[in-house]
Amino acid sequence: MSLMANLYVGTSGLQTSQNALNTTAHNMANLDTEGYTRQQISQGTKAYQTLEKRNNCIAWKQIGTGVEYNNCKQVRDFFLDKAYRKEAGRFEYYDVSKKALEEIEDQLQEMNGTEFSESLNNLWTSVQELAKDPTSAVTQSALVTRANEFLTKAKSVYDGFVSYQDNLDTSVSDIVNSINDIGDKIRALNEEIVDIESGRVEKANDLRDTRNTLLDKLGQYGKIDYSEDIFGNVTVLFEGSSFITTDHVNHMGIDVKLESSVGYATPYWEYAAVKEYDREGKEVVTSIEGAHIFDLTQPVSTATDTDIGKLKAVLLARGDHHASYHDIVESTDYYKSNISQSVIMNVEAEFDQLIHNVMTAINKVMEDAESNPATMDNSLGRASDYTMFIVSNEDDTLAYKIDDKHPAGSIKTGFTIENAQVNPILLTDPTTFTYRTVEGNEDTATVKALKEAFIKSDYTLNPNVYTRNDLLSYYNSLISQIANTGDKLKSVADAQEQTVSSISSAREQIIGVSSDEELEYMIQFQNAYNASSRYINVVSEMLEHLVSTLGA
Repeated sequence: MSLMANLYVGTSGLQTSQNALNTTAHNMANLDTEGYTRQQISQGTKAYQTLEKRNNCIAWKQIGTGVEYNNCKQVRDFFLDKAYRKEAGRFEYYDVSKKALEEIEDQLQEMNGTEFSESLNNLWTSVQELAKDPTSAVTQSALVTRANEFLTKAKSVYDGFVSYQDNLDTSVSDIVNSINDIGDKIRALNEEIVDIESGRVEKANDLRDTRNTLLDKLGQYGKIDYSEDIFGNVTVLFEGSSFITTDHVNHMGIDVKLESSVGYATPYWEYAAVKEYDREGKEVVTSIEGAHIFDLTQPVSTATDTDIGKLKAVLLARGDHHASYHDIVESTDYYKSNISQSVIMNVEAEFDQLIHNVMTAINKVMEDAESNPATMDNSLGRASDYTMFIVSNEDDTLAYKIDDKHPAGSIKTGFTIENAQVNPILLTDPTTFTYRTVEGNEDTATVKALKEAFIKSDYTLNPNVYTRNDLLSYYNSLISQIANTGDKLKSVADAQEQTVSSISSAREQIIGVSSDEELEYMIQFQNAYNASSRYINVVSEMLEHLVSTLGA
């Protein structure tokens, strides 16, 4: 090789070392940048120059032409990325469920400074006091007052549940908008990355970092599967459906009319919905059947990966309507598939069942009482006109469909928290129900039946529980169930948080920038740069010597 050619060998070393120093400096500058992935350069030999080839030779006569800058690659672990995104989504699922239970505990434990259980105990105390002196205006008035207080606090607790449902519902739209926004950003990054990397050695590493950060966020919202093609495009499946393709994003829509009886947001795939055009030529969604993102009736299980994602957790926790005792008693299958997995709807239904049972038990005793004013005087009307509780609107029916045997509008609402009130007749004059028979005797049979109604173990929380409770222990069982479920969810969420932290740490050891390591590389590349520089100086001096000598 000529001395002039040797100058190019030295120059290649200078250029490659300079690129390596630039990459190291870039790593150091982003030492604390969130989402940044450490970059490494790969070097190789330039194509050899073949001078001569002989048939008898073992090898060709070749001369090296220097070093070549091959690539600047990201240091990532595909399997750790995938594990992190799945486990982060699973943590979000259990974290949302845990917080929903905590909110429910707050609603049940403290209302305006007093626990709800106090109102139930006060009602039971008033029944016991009535049994001591049934004909006393004081004990009769106390029973009506405590009954009104009991129902008022029950409504307050239930309204708290509904309010929390509404708050969760507002977050559904925000989550869906965030998911769509992430999809659009990843699609735009795909185009930029492909444009930069097509036919070039250069890699769009910083754009890839941004895309990976977006994939991390997307994994928190739901179960994702993704792959990268040879051009650099990342395609994404969200909950098994195509979300990001090479040329477009399948957006999610929000329906608040077609399925929810109370106007709750139902996310769906826009491309799969049935649409028509109205008179003004606007596109209108007429059905989202078959376009659902989730099947919320599926059992939640880690084994089948159905416990991943914040969006699903919020939808399950919120439910799709304000539950009542009908959701428990009308159909066991409906309860198990539609109610039991929803944190709030399950508690709403069980709590409403308690209130319904209390009202029904008291009313049954008073309606059958010998001292009922209507029983004593037929001209006063029906016996049911003088019970403690009445339905505020007899015409109300359930707006949601329980099953094929119980379609929407087929069941009278009856005694629920939302549709009951204390009898205005008794509120106006608590002594209207005298608890005195026609003969003028105390109606001890009725007050005894009232006491027995509270202590009979005839009630279960739901079809999955076989332990029977009386009206007083029912509430304690409800609280115990919530506490046990909350403790279980907290344990799972804490364990999942540790799992995510462990994977994140393992991933950070690979993608993170170590200042000590980068300083070592900097010294190494600086020495390589200096060596190439000295090499060029030596060749230059040799050329100068030859020219000077020959010229002389």
